[in-house]
Amino acid sequence: MIHGSSTSPIAFQWDAWYASVGGRSIHIAEVDEYLKQIRDYQYPRFTGEVNPQKTLFASNQEASQFIRNSARSLGADEVGIAMIEPSDVYKGRVIHEPFAIVVGQKMLWREFQGVPNERSATECLRIYFTLGEIVIALADQIRSLGYACTVEHPIGDSDVLHVPLALKAGFGELGRHGSIIHPKMGPLFRLGSVITNMPLAIDAPIDAGIAKFCDTCKACRIYCPADAIPDERSNEAGKDHLGNDRYMVDTGRCFPYFAKDHYCSACLAVCVYNHKEWARDFEGFTTKLFPDLQLKEAPEPVDPDAETHWYPLRKR
Repeated sequence: MIHGSSTSPIAFQWDAWYASVGGRSIHIAEVDEYLKQIRDYQYPRFTGEVNPQKTLFASNQEASQFIRNSARSLGADEVGIAMIEPSDVYKGRVIHEPFAIVVGQKMLWREFQGVPNERSATECLRIYFTLGEIVIALADQIRSLGYACTVEHPIGDSDVLHVPLALKAGFGELGRHGSIIHPKMGPLFRLGSVITNMPLAIDAPIDAGIAKFCDTCKACRIYCPADAIPDERSNEAGKDHLGNDRYMVDTGRCFPYFAKDHYCSACLAVCVYNHKEWARDFEGFTTKLFPDLQLKEAPEPVDPDAETHWYPLRKR
């Protein structure tokens, strides 16, 4: 049993944050349909019976390779395994499995040619749904092998922090905008996890020079419509997996814009790390390397009257 650390952030209080900006005001038919499918079709399939007979592997390494192959065959673009620590669990939450299988799936760059808009918002939700199908199917496989597991869906009320686990599992490095930048997929992907008691060999964090790149590049800070992304790293924000002070986004600036303009994602689309690699379209669609920015005037910053994670109050 692993309890969230006393220094872990609390889970994001979606209702309190939306209440702070006057409620949900974005209505996109395709997004609403994906949300309904996730709630009505996927949530009931999170659990299942565990086979009483365990399948044994010759080694933890062999078991991990089986899991990687399975996740990729189900549609994952990246998969890694990490040991869960208390700091990877939200404050006040408890989990019962020690290993996290982290899976990632990339979003289509052609849907981010103009941001923020309905197409970019819909693509985010499409991947939340398809990635949800991957983690549900992977959990079913693991239970069939005789091991307990829990689905930690890419959207919703997870107990674990996907980003720290993905960093430990070798997915990349933390960008200035607070999202992971993968060496080949860039920042345009989403994460989900399955946590399990199946004995597995874990992966290691990587140092691909991305953090150093982010120290020089300021594209996401320059183009953030809410001016929520910092110039400097913060020693109050804690360390990343490489021991660097983290960049910390001002959520009180970010969220009001996110909640009013198609769930934004501009910071991901303007990221230029290894851009010619991840911003290619291999299915014949003609795309630009930099999106058309359709930015609006930012609302005033808002901080909800509720417990939140720590974030800086940038220029206020």
